[in-house]
Amino acid sequence: MTRGPTLPAHRLPHLPTPLDAFNAAPDDEADALLLHCLHSLRWSRRIADHRPYPDVESLLAAADEAAYDLSPADLAEALAGESLPELPADTYSAAHTALTAAHAAYEAKFGHVFVVYLGDTPPAESLDHVLAGIRSRLTNDPEEERVIAAEELRRLARERLQSLLRGAGNCATSPNGAAPGR
Repeated sequence: MTRGPTLPAHRLPHLPTPLDAFNAAPDDEADALLLHCLHSLRWSRRIADHRPYPDVESLLAAADEAAYDLSPADLAEALAGESLPELPADTYSAAHTALTAAHAAYEAKFGHVFVVYLGDTPPAESLDHVLAGIRSRLTNDPEEERVIAAEELRRLARERLQSLLRGAGNCATSPNGAAPGR
């Protein structure tokens, strides 16, 4: 039995990845996406200006580096854009009262909202983690707390950016983000 001619290899079309889309996005769109990850104009502009990134690891490294370089004014701008962590819907009212009181004391001392990276903290433990964090960090002096808050912001921005690159369409995955959290 004779066979017909061999067909050429079929190639699937290249589908853009979230990184491809980010690299190709107009400047204003990239800035807006980045500002959801960290509310610093300088940070977002620095990352957007260095596009295209060859891979996700390079983008995340650039985001970390830019976060380490935040000036006190940049840090204040980023902190002003953060919000209190969201509590699970079934949290009892005493917990809301405790968190509100602890946050009021924190904000009175440091002049900004409390930020904390919850990472892999199970939702059922997030309230305890946030309350313990506020209470322990209230003992810090302002400079020590500025350093800790900057590190927490860097970690939050990295997590939010990773979520964006997973194609979630919303890079605020942390309870401290401007958009709904997990």
